[in-house]
Amino acid sequence: MSIRPLESAVMPTGLQELKLRFAAQPLHQALGLELDEARNGFARIVLTTNGSTLSGVGGSVHGGVLAAMVDIAMLQALIASLEPNDIPNGTVDLNITYLRQAKGERIVAEATFLRKGRTIAVSEVEILDAENRLCAKGRTIYALKQREG
Repeated sequence: MSIRPLESAVMPTGLQELKLRFAAQPLHQALGLELDEARNGFARIVLTTNGSTLSGVGGSVHGGVLAAMVDIAMLQALIASLEPNDIPNGTVDLNITYLRQAKGERIVAEATFLRKGRTIAVSEVEILDAENRLCAKGRTIYALKQREG
């Protein structure tokens, strides 16, 4: 399967297509990420930890991996929410607050959009460990453009 640009992902046909696109991304494969759910304004991704991702303090998931999960989960919620005239234009701001070490075999990131307008979309992302404890909280701002016409 060839990977099409994000702009062509504007009107995905459903969760299965989104999951196939997600699984085809080399970064997602390298990190061990899976798209669990995506719908308008929400997405959940799952990290199956491995030796590469468990390189943080005390054998926890590395903070950079958690920050990447914030951005990736947000983007999946955005893709599931795109309108026909929306053109993705990149992450403008991303912040993350680490609350506890993320440990275990399965780490989840759940992204929810607080607001999606014509030019920006704002999301919150929660990172949860296998015991459903909140490990980190992220917030993103994503830029959108509109097709002319």
